[in-house]
Amino acid sequence: MLIDEAHRTTGGDLGNFLMAGLPNASYIGFTGTPVDKTAYGKGTFKTFGCEDDQGYLHKYSIAESIEDGTTLPLYYSLAPNEMLVPHEILEKEFLALAETEGVVDIEELNKILEKAVNLKNFLKGKDRVQKVARFVAEHYLKNVEPLGYKAFLVAVDREACALYKEALDEIFKGWALPPGYSAIVFTGNNNDPKRLKKWHLDEKKERQIRKNFKKPGDLPNILIVTEKLLTGFDAPILYAMYLDKPMRDHTLLQAIARVNRPYENEAEEMVKPHGFVLDFVGIFDKLEKALAFDSNEINAIVKDLGLLKHLFKAKMETKSPPYLALITRNFDDKDVDNLIEHFRDKERRKELFKEYKEIEMLYEIISPDAFLRPFIGDFTALSSVYAVVRNAYTKTVYVDKAFQKKTNELVQKHVGALMIAETPAEFVKIDKATLDTIRQRNAGKATRVINLIKSIEKAAEENGGDPFLVALAERARVVQEGFEDRQTTTAEALADLLREIGKNEQRKMEQAAKGLDGLTYFVLCKLTDDGIPNPEAVSRKVAGAFAGFPNWRQSDAELREVRKQVTFALFAEVEDIEKVTSTVEALFTLLQKSFRP
Repeated sequence: MLIDEAHRTTGGDLGNFLMAGLPNASYIGFTGTPVDKTAYGKGTFKTFGCEDDQGYLHKYSIAESIEDGTTLPLYYSLAPNEMLVPHEILEKEFLALAETEGVVDIEELNKILEKAVNLKNFLKGKDRVQKVARFVAEHYLKNVEPLGYKAFLVAVDREACALYKEALDEIFKGWALPPGYSAIVFTGNNNDPKRLKKWHLDEKKERQIRKNFKKPGDLPNILIVTEKLLTGFDAPILYAMYLDKPMRDHTLLQAIARVNRPYENEAEEMVKPHGFVLDFVGIFDKLEKALAFDSNEINAIVKDLGLLKHLFKAKMETKSPPYLALITRNFDDKDVDNLIEHFRDKERRKELFKEYKEIEMLYEIISPDAFLRPFIGDFTALSSVYAVVRNAYTKTVYVDKAFQKKTNELVQKHVGALMIAETPAEFVKIDKATLDTIRQRNAGKATRVINLIKSIEKAAEENGGDPFLVALAERARVVQEGFEDRQTTTAEALADLLREIGKNEQRKMEQAAKGLDGLTYFVLCKLTDDGIPNPEAVSRKVAGAFAGFPNWRQSDAELREVRKQVTFALFAEVEDIEKVTSTVEALFTLLQKSFRP
């Protein structure tokens, strides 16, 4: 017998009748949450009776799934003491009850909680609901929303859901946020009082809320739930769970598993680092009792958020000092040049980017927190080092998102005091005056090399109609590769770039003297280099062919036609088929990258 959901399908009469009806069968159970250490002996392990010392025929653990990347680690934090359920009430009315051990579904849990009168009264106390709602609202807007993720608020019952919704709406109204910022999803009942019926959803509306919740940028950002969506609902963008409902064993594990789904958004450079649970009950203060599993499994499931603070502190104390030693923190021309020179090596850059992004993510998760205060200066300086190096060596002219939201705000706040150079944002125009400008600059040679390369790339991108600038940008990239690989010295790289700019200036003067447009002159130069007879006349025919078919890059038909006319123009002067073919191929390859009319 192969039995799925083996932690509960063999419980009670079903299990008794099944095993009595098939007494000689071998029973193999599949479950993600085996019952262990319960009042009923060894729960799932007793029922399925594996002789293995560990109790498993085969196990794919949560730790393994985290290592494989199929799930994420979970971190938790306890709410302030005044909001937590008093220990004696939680123990007496929930944790110490034998019937709560191994509880396998929310319905069963709800029946137990119905009897916990003092516990529920405390959780739904008017003053406490207001405090928790404000704490949740502030925590979400400061800690979670800047990361781009969403949250669950898990209330003890449907009435508590309504209380929290009303409290949050009032708070968000004062902050000019719409009522749709949060939403309730629970199962309605025809006998519900008006206060609950107000929040009933029809099937279409609920489906839309679920759909919108999974999308970044769409409301709601916070879903208030008590039973529905705590199992089976898969929303990878869900990062935080505000837990205000006593849970344990399967119900707790299944609920917190909503936040451990991996999530990536390349457009926003988001990679979800882990899931987070903020406990307003106090369950996580007694985690080994709340989760009846092997202690090693518990440690793999959830960890105290304080561990991330220790990790941040350790990284700031061990990883950042060598980078901070490279600067005076004034970020003047000398600092910037030293950084560009030091990080010419790609492996050094790779290591800096890796370490910085790990530290930055920890900062984003922890912030805002008084714990970070002693590290603000060093972290901001480290962020500035990263910004200079990243901007210098990025492969694109217009730099994409460099920092996460909280870090960006920190850097912007301190930018004046730190004088962070936005290297290499000081672009220079690629013309004759550039040669003198570059030579007269106080910046070091490494900075000048990077600024020149960026300026050439920008000029080529902004003037796509000039094939000479595109070709110049390609030659500049070759110089950059040699510079970064240390095949050339900084002085040699600078000289090479200035020489290429000088050639381009000479070309512009010759083009002006002949009175030709950029395309015609470019073709003329190529035909001259390839030894095509009567190059000026041929170049005008070739340029005319391209002008007659302006959409040749997008249209295969136009491409074939313009290619035919260019080929015939060359054949009129040259009988060497191989030479004509080679020149035509080279022309189209070069012009594919340039000359956008």
